[in-house]
Amino acid sequence: MTLLSVPVIDIAPFRSGTPTERAAVAAEVAQACTDIGFLVISGHGVPEDLVEEMYRTSTTFFESPLETKLAVARPEAGQIRGYSGVEQEGLGLLEDEPVPADLKESFDIGPLDVPTGDPYYTCDAAGAHFAPNLWPAEHPDFERIYRRYYRAMEGLTLEMFQIFATALDLPQDFFVDKVDRHISLLRSNHYPTQPNEPKPNQLRGGAHSDYTAMTILWQEDVPGGGLQVQNKAGDWVDVPAVAGTFVVNLGDSLERWTNDKWVSTMHRVVNPPREVAATQTRVSIPYFVQPNYDAVIECIDSCVDAEHPAKYGPVRNGEYLYLKFTQQNTLASVD
Repeated sequence: MTLLSVPVIDIAPFRSGTPTERAAVAAEVAQACTDIGFLVISGHGVPEDLVEEMYRTSTTFFESPLETKLAVARPEAGQIRGYSGVEQEGLGLLEDEPVPADLKESFDIGPLDVPTGDPYYTCDAAGAHFAPNLWPAEHPDFERIYRRYYRAMEGLTLEMFQIFATALDLPQDFFVDKVDRHISLLRSNHYPTQPNEPKPNQLRGGAHSDYTAMTILWQEDVPGGGLQVQNKAGDWVDVPAVAGTFVVNLGDSLERWTNDKWVSTMHRVVNPPREVAATQTRVSIPYFVQPNYDAVIECIDSCVDAEHPAKYGPVRNGEYLYLKFTQQNTLASVD
């Protein structure tokens, strides 16, 4: 039976269980990836105190005066670093939808400790993927906490890729050399109060699919919900905010890799009900898993056969991302 809601899966047995238990986790994950493209994972091993510290630090930053945030503003549209203000980004634009920009503000960092003197990180093909990170001077613990959280997400990424490889009948290390010089982004999102009615079709996050391999998300549980995914019946369903868990959703790269066997699903962040919109805020912390910029995304052999020929030709990840980054940050001219 096709999953029409997002399952909660304990991945701890994959790490320390028997072969049978590991296979069971991989099978649950495979079904979620095939049916809905979203899953909620428990047993992930990321310390809860780190998650709480990341949440508090991000909230404190977004509560700072505007001039503090603008001091670390995004340098340019194609360089995803630092602060981006409310209505400066439109996720719906990724789907070529004529919608207003999103009612959120964000802060981004990218790869840490980039080697110096290595042309891989500085050549034209590298673009802005290894641009310096920006750190708010008024928040002295900010860099330490964000760096620690980024490293934790790197570790969880490798574990999820092991599970994915197992679920796809591949060697467990299949994805390792495709993310050993990854260009992943860590973002914190703040959805402010809405004292005024949003514009028509304006959301906290417009409907889109991610152009990542996957996204690992922590989300705050607030009244009225927030994140929704569109299931195969065409219905929008809530993605549960469960204490001690992360949301994992597939992106377009992994959908291409699997020849559409697994799905990169449309999702959105809805506005709070008007009766609480004037006082309700929300924070989410996504980690966008991006393979190496020169990783070739092409259909995996185990997902191709006579009945399912390859739908996509090979494409380098960096070339694909540049087009998407630029599109996302070109605001729609909708009043």
